[in-house]
Formats: sequence, C-alpha cells, structure tokens
Amino acid sequence: MANRFVVRNRTIFFGDLLLIAAAAPISYALRLNFGARLGDFFWQILTMILLGLILKPLVYYRLGLYRRIWAYASIQEAQLIVLAVSFASILLYALVAIIQALGVFEEFSRGALVIDWLLTLLFTGGWRFSFRILAEQNIRRSAHGRQKRVIVVGAGDAGALVVREMRKNPQGGLLPVCFVDDDPAKYRQEIHGVRVAGTVKDLPRLVDVQHADEVVIAIPSAPGKVIRVVSDLCRLKGIPSRTMPGLQELIGGKVSVNRLREVDITDLLRREPARIDDQLVGQNLQGKRVLITGAGGSIGSELCRQVMRWNPSALILLGHGENSIYEIWMQLQEDYPTSQLIPVIADARDRQRLQNVFSQQRPQVVFHAAAHKHVMLMETNIEEAITNNILGTRNLVEAALEANVERLVMISTDKAVRPSSVMGATKRLAEMLVLDAARRSGRAFSVVRFGNVLGSRGSVVQRFKRQIAAGGPITITHPDMYRYFMTIPEAVHLVLQAFAMGQNGEIFVLNMGEQVRILDLAEDLIRLSGLEPHKDIEFAYTEPRPGEKLREILWDESDSYTQTTHPDVLQRSESSAAAPNLTGAALYQVVDDLTACAQAGNAQAIVEKLNQLIPGASLQGDQRE
Repeated sequence: MANRFVVRNRTIFFGDLLLIAAAAPISYALRLNFGARLGDFFWQILTMILLGLILKPLVYYRLGLYRRIWAYASIQEAQLIVLAVSFASILLYALVAIIQALGVFEEFSRGALVIDWLLTLLFTGGWRFSFRILAEQNIRRSAHGRQKRVIVVGAGDAGALVVREMRKNPQGGLLPVCFVDDDPAKYRQEIHGVRVAGTVKDLPRLVDVQHADEVVIAIPSAPGKVIRVVSDLCRLKGIPSRTMPGLQELIGGKVSVNRLREVDITDLLRREPARIDDQLVGQNLQGKRVLITGAGGSIGSELCRQVMRWNPSALILLGHGENSIYEIWMQLQEDYPTSQLIPVIADARDRQRLQNVFSQQRPQVVFHAAAHKHVMLMETNIEEAITNNILGTRNLVEAALEANVERLVMISTDKAVRPSSVMGATKRLAEMLVLDAARRSGRAFSVVRFGNVLGSRGSVVQRFKRQIAAGGPITITHPDMYRYFMTIPEAVHLVLQAFAMGQNGEIFVLNMGEQVRILDLAEDLIRLSGLEPHKDIEFAYTEPRPGEKLREILWDESDSYTQTTHPDVLQRSESSAAAPNLTGAALYQVVDDLTACAQAGNAQAIVEKLNQLIPGASLQGDQRE
C-alpha cells in the first residue's frame, strides 16, 4: 500500500544532501563539456557544494518541503519545489557573486550556476515524486486482478476528474478503459492516458471490445433521456451503470468516485420537461394581488416561489396547516424581504372566514391548490373529501365572485376523469363548480388538470427512495399499472400557463406524452441509484387498492381538445352530454345534499350519489365496512 512509501523526513533530507553535492560537479562538467579543465575549478565546485548544502536545505525547510507526504504529491507540491529550488539558487548566486567580488576566485562560471539550478530542480523534484510513482505502482499491483473495467460516458471536465480519481485511487476497484462522447472533435483524443473511443451509439460494441464490467455516466448536466439511453444499452449488455456526482461536488472533494449522484427527478421523465411562456404569464401577474390556497403544500409552495418572480404587489398565503404556511412564509421573506407577504391560516370549509379574508385582502388572482389528494386516505375518510374538496371549493368560488376576483385557476387531476376513487369524484365536482362560476360570471375562471407529480410529498418516488435505501423490496400494486407523470416545476408551469391563457371556463391539460409503467419507473430509479433491479433490489407485488385504476385517462372519449398557443398545453372542451343537469342551482343542490350526508356520517349514500351524478364514475363504496 501507499504507506510503504510514506518515508521519514530525514530520508528525504539525506537524499537532498547527496543530490545537492552531485549537482555542482555535474553542472561544471556539462558547462565544460567534460574537458580536462574540470580540475582547475575544484575550489569553485567545492564552494558551490558547501554553500548549496547549507543554503538549499534551509530554504527547503522554511518553505515546507520537509512537511509533505510525497506519496501523495500533486501539482501544488511541484509548484512548491520550483519555488524552493529557484529561491535557493538565487541566494546561492548572490553569495557566489559576493565571493567573486571579494577576489577569492578569478573565475566563477555563471553558466554552471544556471545548470546547477536546472539539475537541482530535476533532482529535487524527481527524488520526491519517485515516492508517489512507487506508491501508485504498488497500489496498482495490490489491486490487480480485482478491478472492474469501466467505460466513462462524457469526456468533459467531470469525466476527466472521474478518470483521474480512478487512476489515483485504484484501490477503489475501478479501471477506466475508454471514454465515449458525442463530440466528434474529441474522437481519438486522450485524457489522462484514456482514449475517447467513440460515441454513445458505439457503447454496445465497446463493451464487448474492452470487456467492460461497468459504465459510469460522468455528465452532471445530462438530461434524463441520455441517462436512460445509456442505462438501457447497459441493461441489454448485462452490465451495471451508474451516474457520478456533479462537477462542483468532485472539485470540492466532497465525494469520491464510489459515491453516486442523487437522482434528479427529471431523469425519470420519459420526455423533455415542459417550458413556460414567461412573457404571457408576467403580463398577467406583475403588480397584482395574488392569493394561493394550500400555499404550504408541494404544489402551493412552488406556486408561491414562482409567482414571486413576477413581482406581484402582494402575495396572500392561505392554508389550514400553520407549520407549512409558516415555513413557506419564512422562505419567501428571506428571498423577497421588501415584498408584501401575508400569511393567512384559514379552512376553506369555513365560508364566513373565507369571505372575510377576501373582503380584507381583495385578491385579483386566485390559485386554488388546497385539496385532500391521497386516494387511499379519502377512500376511508369520505366525509372529509366531500367537505374539503367540494364544499371548500364552492366557498372559495363564492368568495371570489363576491370580491370581484379577475382570474381563478383550480388545480385538478387526471383522476377526475371517469373516476374510480372518491378523491377523483370530488375533484370532478369541484371542476364543475369552477366552470359553472365561469359561465355564470363571464370571468376568467379555469381548471388545470395533470397527472401524478414526481417528488411531491407522499408521492410514489419518495416511497421508492425509502425502500431502495432500506435495501428493498420495492412494493408495487400491479406490474401493469401505468400513470402520467410530471415534475413539480412542470405542474406549476402549467398552472401559470393556464392562468395566463384562461378566458372563461376552460380545462387545460398538459401534453404529457405516453403513460409510464410504474414498474419501469421503479427500475429507472434503481438504476439511476447505481443498483441493479431484480438483483440488488427485489420487487413485491400487491393487488390494486380500492379506488386505483391500472391506467389513468386525461379526457373522456366523447370530449374534444385543441392545441393552444403553448406547444405543451392542450385545451379540453366539456361535451354537452357530460352532466347536463349539474349547473347553477342543480349543482349547488347536489353539493348541499352531499354535505348533509357527510355531516350525518352517511358515507355509503355519498358513494351512491357520486356514482349516479358523475359520468363514468365507478366508486366501490365505503372501505371502512
């Protein structure tokens, strides 16, 4: 190991003395071309040796050359050697000049002094760096036969650092054999002795040619698509892949090559993330008084942060949970100390409280993010789903109409379409309340509907991460369960886009591409964590829980949708046959009836009514029985 070559300082010191003594006669020999006159300069050579033996070790000591462990020498140590040798040689030249000025010697070769400096630099540096070379060779010998052959994806700064780390610490068991990079200018170039052998498309061939055991992705900024392509190619070749930490972590020395980068949620998306039309959103937010319900939740808090980018005149953070509201309020105060931030603790089910808040704060824009969202919990807490999601939305809509709110956007879910769960059914009725208010008032009230949110509190990704950290197994309800997915920033982008484009009673839907199989999502998460699914982490399957579908849908077959000015946003139109009687007074009567059932604790009656009222609903009944 390297410790065999961590030598004592006295060994370094005596080695320096021998090399200093050798440098002076060799300098004269080179200066005089090894001529017969070398003996004529005996006293000059002896003087240089004696002066060098005194001056140079003293300078080396003062500059710290005897306080280093040379088995780990680097560029910094090389720079220190150049400084120390140069400074010592300058002092030596000055003393020789003084001696010559005193007439002690008639001739003192300046060329020999320059050669002495070069030789001393070579001897001192070579003597010290030999310990590092020997240490590395010893480590390689000890690690030989148990190193994994690694192909590094990405021949940039991060890739270079990764390879250097592998070569510097072969005891980690990783031997870089080649790079792959899609930049044609890097093809056949070498970094730290490792050649760029091709592009990502060449990876399967190179795995065979190089007999690779593993692939390391060293592109911190790589999109999820690239990471997934590499992971899929590796899976086909039967070798593992892993993603290395970000460049700043490597530069800062916070991690080694054995630590994996934290999985970026966007790596799990099987499409490019949606973008936002900043100009359109900014025109409708700047200088407005904005109120956000559920402001302490995953979506609500991100909405708060995004809205503040456009400098509203005031932001009212409304929520029922005081801790979550306090946290986002304090965060925003730190980021926007001069802005007007108004935290409000209120329950949307309290109609009078909401009316008072709207009367006092006079919001112009409302984002309605408050809701009970967990499907399983609402199957066993049906009354709460009714009073919070439906009654709370009606109270909010009425307060907004009375306060002359200009724009309101409600956040809904794909589970509201042909709902199989109480949560989905209550969100569908909440949508109807918002759209009915838009039709009656002519105001820009709209609904935004999207699928599951990656990384939100209680999301499947968070659960999978905990299970992976515990060593598995990952529990999945069914191997053929599919879901639409988006990130929290995407969800907020869609909400803001819908807010800006809404005119009167629209439902906006994100074009989320194809649904993702939950099993594939879990396998991606395992691979991106540097492990192998079904090998390092096992799976356990359960039956679908009450209220769950195998596949979600974003719109009924009878519905139509059109493209908006934003490429990732579609506008859905309610068909005329979809709940034709649930408008105006009839809709409000339904809400009153459901609320009465909730207050009476008659959950089964609620389920029956929802199945009758909502097109395509297939609720299973009270799961508490």
